[in-house]
Amino acid sequence: MSDSGSDIKAEGAFYRKKLLLSLIIPVIFVFLMWLVKIIEILFEIDLSGLGIHPLTARGLSGIIFSPFIHSDLNHLINNSLPLFLLSVALFYFYSEIALKVFSWTYLLTGILVWFGGRDAWHIGASGLVYGLASFLFFSGIIRKYYRLVALSLLVVFLYGEMVWGLFPGIYKNVSWESHMLGFFSGIVLAVWYRKEGPQMPVYEWMEEEEEGENGREDGGEKEREGER
Repeated sequence: MSDSGSDIKAEGAFYRKKLLLSLIIPVIFVFLMWLVKIIEILFEIDLSGLGIHPLTARGLSGIIFSPFIHSDLNHLINNSLPLFLLSVALFYFYSEIALKVFSWTYLLTGILVWFGGRDAWHIGASGLVYGLASFLFFSGIIRKYYRLVALSLLVVFLYGEMVWGLFPGIYKNVSWESHMLGFFSGIVLAVWYRKEGPQMPVYEWMEEEEEGENGREDGGEKEREGER
């Protein structure tokens, strides 16, 4: 009884620690987003010039800085909560590869927008939001692991309406290119990292079943050889 109780406590402590570690980067990232907006308001400056301006040298820095810059508080609020929740889910469920996925989603989305966006300043973290949502959805489906598939369905339930942001003309003054290219980045990374990170567990009965099938196939081949 005491052993089982201590095991439960140890397991609980492990998951609490894992959750706390999963919060670190999302909290820092969202904090920096808000810090930039506070600086803009306090000093009455506009940092949108640090966004992405496609195919221009001055717009290259936006690949790094644009996710931290937002047009107003509504824009910032609309990006903060989904970015926080999706990135926490990424770092919790995909802890082994989360930093790589987050970093590549960040960079790949920005690079693609610089190459493929329209002639305008592209700012905000929405491309990263779409990239993370896309990765979490498609990665769960590709891996066929029921826990990750459940996470995929949860992403659809919470953020399914985001699909409308992929098309031009649906929302005004929105970089639909960032949404579309972030979504594409998530798909690419879900496929690229499909063999890394959490995988569907293989149970003993599944291995025994496979061995039995292989044995039957080998026996059949030997019988056919004997007949010859």
